Amino acid sequence: MCGIVGILDLQGGRAIDGDMLRRMNDTQHHRGPDEGDIYLEPGVGFGHRRLSVIDIALGQQPLANEDGSVMVCFNGEIYNYRELTAQLTALGHHFKTRSDTEVIVHAWEQWGGDCVHHFRGMFAFGLWDRKRQLMFVARDRLGVKPLYYAALPDGYFAFSSELKALRSLPTMPRGLDLRAVEDYFAYGYVPEPRTIYEGVYKLAPGYRLSQAVGAPLAQPERYWDVPFQVQAGLRQEDAEQELVERLREAVKIRLVAEVPLGAFLSGGVDSSAVVAMMAGLSDQPVNTCSIAFRDKEFDESAYAAQVAAQYGTDHHVETVDTDDFGLLDTLSDLYDEPYADSSAIPTYRVCQLARKRVTVALSGDGGDENLAGYRRYRYALAEQRVRGRIPQGLRKPLFGALGKYYPKADWAPRVFRAKTTFEALSRDLVEGYFHGVSLMSDDMRGKLFSPKFRAGLQGYRAIEVMRGHAAVAPTDDPLSLIQYLDMKTYLPGDILTKVDRASMAHALEVRVPLLDHQLVEWISSLPPDMKLKGSEGKYIFKKSMEAYLPHDILYRRKQGFAVPLAAWFRGPLRERLRTSLLGPSLAETGLFNQAYVAEMVEQHQSGRRDYSAPLWALLMFEAFLRREWKA
Repeated sequence: MCGIVGILDLQGGRAIDGDMLRRMNDTQHHRGPDEGDIYLEPGVGFGHRRLSVIDIALGQQPLANEDGSVMVCFNGEIYNYRELTAQLTALGHHFKTRSDTEVIVHAWEQWGGDCVHHFRGMFAFGLWDRKRQLMFVARDRLGVKPLYYAALPDGYFAFSSELKALRSLPTMPRGLDLRAVEDYFAYGYVPEPRTIYEGVYKLAPGYRLSQAVGAPLAQPERYWDVPFQVQAGLRQEDAEQELVERLREAVKIRLVAEVPLGAFLSGGVDSSAVVAMMAGLSDQPVNTCSIAFRDKEFDESAYAAQVAAQYGTDHHVETVDTDDFGLLDTLSDLYDEPYADSSAIPTYRVCQLARKRVTVALSGDGGDENLAGYRRYRYALAEQRVRGRIPQGLRKPLFGALGKYYPKADWAPRVFRAKTTFEALSRDLVEGYFHGVSLMSDDMRGKLFSPKFRAGLQGYRAIEVMRGHAAVAPTDDPLSLIQYLDMKTYLPGDILTKVDRASMAHALEVRVPLLDHQLVEWISSLPPDMKLKGSEGKYIFKKSMEAYLPHDILYRRKQGFAVPLAAWFRGPLRERLRTSLLGPSLAETGLFNQAYVAEMVEQHQSGRRDYSAPLWALLMFEAFLRREWKA
């Protein structure tokens, strides 16, 4: 697990500034504190920061083939590297290390850009082929590992693991992408392929890019997608058994390491299932870690302890104060662009705890998207059934009017929030789902943004991100479609980004067996009613785990990491909120209607409304701006 950077002269042959490349590389020191090196030749430069996990003695990067004509820098793990090494050796390739990195250069020699189809793992890499005068970059299928890139105004192409490395380049574009700002205040993050900066991009999951010297900036090409092709005639009993076997195998291949290895254990279904599989594959107690909160409303540590006791793990718990808001500025530095998921705070803490014991940790991320675990899926399908009973010509004016005039009750339990439901019912499935997951509604964003900013958007709306994915989705089943939308947006843009930055800030490698692409493909082939059956999400997963986990672990109400934002903004962060949002930082951008910002602050702090999520998004955006102005 590492940090990578690279520069290519698109014009060909100009010298790369070695000091600049080292500065780029050093911005990512936290991702790989064990070793670091750069490689230079005319027109090309690579940098690498190494967290040593496999072949500690010989796996240094950047790494070349036998004659030095192919060079790679790589972040991630190729779990089937031993099988590929044997296969490529039989085809005549010669290996000088036992590392998974070397597999990439020989796979490139053998299969070219199709090498990515042979890799099973999490990866982002850049590869230079001197004979072809070609730079090839690729990102893993689900987006576990990040990759940023840009074509710079001075004729160079650059990439990196984190945006801060590109920001260190003096010629990197620094203008805000107005569409990304609109996206951020809708989703709470900037979805792929945009970044907050115009002209700087994320390589989307399952995409590759081949950039030739002397050619214009190449367009990324998709090489993989979630298939969602349902198996016919599959019996539930067979599916339960096969799911356990496939999960066990996905966990097993992720246990290869030359450093201490363990797992996160929250007490939820996903992490508990991963720990159960690990315990069955190891003769030694599994190292597990959990965070406990002093505020019992947010604490799940008792459930984690129950699973730890069942499997005899070497379990470690640290209790943290729920008022852990001192990380606010740390998060701004960590994520490089505005990022509004407040659960990044406990995620940061659990990674900090894990790194005291292990260098590699397995997590349960991806289970909700894969197996329909979110409650919002149930609500979305219920709304879709109502839509199906009422003609569209009647539905839109009826529910549109009800949504417009029904009083907002965001303080109440969801069952009483009819306004949100009416608004969703007046839309189609995609727009209704977008409305349900949006951090701020279209109406709120319209009030938040200044007239000048709205004009600059030229009619662009954040829903176009989901519309674009829905247009190419391989399924029209309602549940599968919204799962697909989450796999393209929320999973890489929020969940995996959160875990990657929080873990790598502590030089901790996190592996995600539930996002093994072969497992994901198979799960996507299950009938939708095996995933969401009635009101029970993850139905088939829970049934398959009944032999391994207690009933109250499997069937209790989903909780997840949370922080008390509403109380913070009325208490210990009251003045910080007012100073940050009502001061000059936001006003000077010209992006916002400051009167509406002030209205949200006043109404929240008076207790009349709960604006905690949009106010946190504004607070994180303001923190990003302050850091940007200092740079």
